[in-house]
Amino acid sequence: MRQESPYRGEAALDTSRPETVRPPAARPRWLVIARIAAAAAVGASLALACLPLGVLPKLTCAVFDAGCPAPERAPSGRLPQLVRLTPVQVAQSGAYVALGDSYSSGEGVYDLDQRPLNDGADRCHRSTGSYVPLVAQAYRFGGGTAFYACAGATTAQLFSGQYGQRPQITRVGPATSLVTLSIGGNDAGFTKVLTACIAKLPWSSACVDQEAAVTRRIERLRTDMRKVLRELRVRAPAARIIVLGYPRPFPEDPVAGVDNLGVEDQRWLNGMTRRLNDTVGAVAAEFDRGIAAFGGTGSVEYVDAYEAFSGHEVGRPEPYLNGLHVDMEELRVNARSYHPTGEGYRRFADLISKQIAAGPGRPMNNFQLANP
Repeated sequence: MRQESPYRGEAALDTSRPETVRPPAARPRWLVIARIAAAAAVGASLALACLPLGVLPKLTCAVFDAGCPAPERAPSGRLPQLVRLTPVQVAQSGAYVALGDSYSSGEGVYDLDQRPLNDGADRCHRSTGSYVPLVAQAYRFGGGTAFYACAGATTAQLFSGQYGQRPQITRVGPATSLVTLSIGGNDAGFTKVLTACIAKLPWSSACVDQEAAVTRRIERLRTDMRKVLRELRVRAPAARIIVLGYPRPFPEDPVAGVDNLGVEDQRWLNGMTRRLNDTVGAVAAEFDRGIAAFGGTGSVEYVDAYEAFSGHEVGRPEPYLNGLHVDMEELRVNARSYHPTGEGYRRFADLISKQIAAGPGRPMNNFQLANP
């Protein structure tokens, strides 16, 4: 019975019978001396014949089996290759940094959960009920999670800071792989707009009369959003930047008044939200087209949340947005009014988690070296 060798190309040894293995017979000493002498004589003759360089060693090898070069070996292994990362791999490769306004900080549930998450959380109303901790639980980020969204933030305050805190924009750096951001509502003055709508006389048109002013502020937001995205790209050129839009606050076809807001007021506020979202989304799309055109790393992606709360708007039986909350003891409107509920933030977390998985709808230009 023959035993197969575990090494390809090598003959298997027959171990069925004992066998004496003898080393190859040594060449007689006189034969080696004779070959060397002959090689020297032929070499001298050929040298005198002025043969071209390189011929002599080859002849010596062919005739006398001496001075032959060692056989060349094929290089072993393969060089590392560039591998394109998937959208999820890009997002998880570094740190997740969450920026933005009250829709990201968790204002809508802050009164129910006042445990500070980090320095300044009490002033910025950062809550564990926001979508940010939920996204951090859904994915494992190599550089951890940093949560610095702050209630009331405008695009300008992303650069200047609030309440004596470092500017949010400075929290982003080269190690950042994912940024989430909701911004623009305060630039458009929506808090004051909504207050004016609610505080008006029931038969007044004071709500819709704000349209010209709101439209101007939204148009100015284009320039400010470009500035924000440009700075984020400079600080983290390989990161995915996901910009979250705002949900429609009232049903698409309101049928009754709510919080002193008539049907027309609700439709108008829905329309202004749509205009704000379209503006921010257009700037985000413009930026990402530029990144793709030049083969740049990272991305800018927009998540349109306008329809996210459909069936759960203010006035519905199970709203994902808080309605008007008034603190009767202090006679003031509670800040969580018209901000997402816990269910609303969970819906946001779902939208962002799906966007992380889906990517920008084009191949990422982030690569890494991988061994073959």
